[in-house]
Amino acid sequence: MTGERYNGRLACRFDPARVETPAFVVDEGLLVDNLTVLGRVKARTGCRILLALKCFAMFRVFPLLAEVLDGVCCSSPHEAQLGREEFGREVHSFAAAYSAADIEALALTSDHLVFNSFAQKERFMPLARQRAAALGRELAFGLRINPEHSEGAVPLYDPCAPGSRLGIRRADFRVDRLDGISGLHWHNLCEQDADCLERTVAAVEHAFADVLPRMQYVNFGGGHHITRPGYDLHLLVQVVNRFRERWGVQVYLEPGEAVALNAGYLVATVLDVVNADLPVAIIDASVPAHMPDVLEMPYRPHMPGVGEPGEKGWTCRIGGLSCLAGDVAGEYSFDRPLAPGDRLVFTDMAIYTMVKTNTFNGVQLPSILLYHPDEDRLETVRRFGYEDFKTRLS
Repeated sequence: MTGERYNGRLACRFDPARVETPAFVVDEGLLVDNLTVLGRVKARTGCRILLALKCFAMFRVFPLLAEVLDGVCCSSPHEAQLGREEFGREVHSFAAAYSAADIEALALTSDHLVFNSFAQKERFMPLARQRAAALGRELAFGLRINPEHSEGAVPLYDPCAPGSRLGIRRADFRVDRLDGISGLHWHNLCEQDADCLERTVAAVEHAFADVLPRMQYVNFGGGHHITRPGYDLHLLVQVVNRFRERWGVQVYLEPGEAVALNAGYLVATVLDVVNADLPVAIIDASVPAHMPDVLEMPYRPHMPGVGEPGEKGWTCRIGGLSCLAGDVAGEYSFDRPLAPGDRLVFTDMAIYTMVKTNTFNGVQLPSILLYHPDEDRLETVRRFGYEDFKTRLS
């Protein structure tokens, strides 16, 4: 590719008026741009990169992603089955705890199975081996560690926050019980740069220097905002290469957001404008049902060409369709007052949206569309209806 990358956070390349709302629209060209960056990282480091299905699992584009990415990382038997059926490359699975039924299923679909405790490892490794061997499959095993090094600003998303249930701390790590273990995995980043990874790697090397030489692979987890403008790719390459050379292991990265960062949109229509302490535009989408991270983090979703409150001539609050009083996206300003029928476009809505939608209040699930920029074509991938709502209830 040549020329400057299109910034999907600042604008969209399709006409929102062509979209029946509510709808998620993923720009295929922006996915390709992100894959180009990730492919360069792979070429310069020899690392393997996995798609985190917990973040982005639009399997319509898996064939495209599989051209560059090495596989998927999964948090449940259902995700692992989806990865095996639709992605077709490596499947890595981790959960805070497994049941016997989980292990039975994961042994059929996973290539790497990571345990969160030595108790789970000793309880379930024999069963997983037996089930995989019966099918002629090879299954590698790893352990998740807790580096006890936090870089995250939001405790809800910090696996290394005090009291975390995720990962084995050094004080509880048993080097005498590593039989059958070939890899270590950690995760402690969230939308962060390579300097945060560099400090985390230093903490891991300090705490687990006696364990690393016994490993074949180490998974640096996710949260690496590799494809964000301004991310320090040079430092990332240095950190990965230093670690590989020092410890002689295969390094994995498992970004979710970096794969689809700024490549997706939620398009909504204004249904009404009511008066409260300021005007409130009610849209045909819902924050808790369609973009729940807005409330969980919380953050204010971006809309191209829209100002901060008071910046432009008309300020309003954007509210959703549900009965929840807090179904609010935030306050924005516009060049003119909004009216019923106006389209609004929220950016960076491919990640942690489609995977987290729900049917609270029976609100309409957004359709899923794929935009092909070379043809200026919108492909309808999936529309949802009453049956999707009903069949989840009984």
